[in-house]
Amino acid sequence: MSHTDPQQLDAEALYASLLEQVKAGIAGANDPAIVGIHSGGAWIAERLAKDLNLIARLGVLDVSFYRDDYAKKGLPHDVKPTHIGFDVNGATIVLVDDVLYTGRTTRAAINELFDYGRPARIMLASLVDRGERQLPVAADFVAAHTRCAPGQALRLQQGGDGKFSLTIEQNHA
Repeated sequence: MSHTDPQQLDAEALYASLLEQVKAGIAGANDPAIVGIHSGGAWIAERLAKDLNLIARLGVLDVSFYRDDYAKKGLPHDVKPTHIGFDVNGATIVLVDDVLYTGRTTRAAINELFDYGRPARIMLASLVDRGERQLPVAADFVAAHTRCAPGQALRLQQGGDGKFSLTIEQNHA
């Protein structure tokens, strides 16, 4: 697996690749649905749902209350509502996050999904996998692999025109 320099990542090109992977991956799937993790994953999920004609099967999660560091970090100031307006039971869920890193956010999202029912399958889609996993989590669909320097974070942004971009920021977490 080759790694792309994080400075060279084109979020729009990565989205196009991810869309094709997800489209092929859910072909023939039972009751497909897309659930994005706030906020970057939710933005990607919204576009995927629109492009795959799955708007009625779109959900969003905020995993703030499900994180394993909740007691340590407390509640973030920008908690968003979780909304899943379809039956999760027996569905094939494509769980979407923007950047896959330690795997802890994915674990939290899966825990929250099961509060809504028992899906037949959960597949993970991520725009970028930056490695350094702390839990045994792997994406089914990923557009690029990269590495960031210690103390840096990769952030997805969405412009007013809906276009995605990625920036590297100092991680203050």
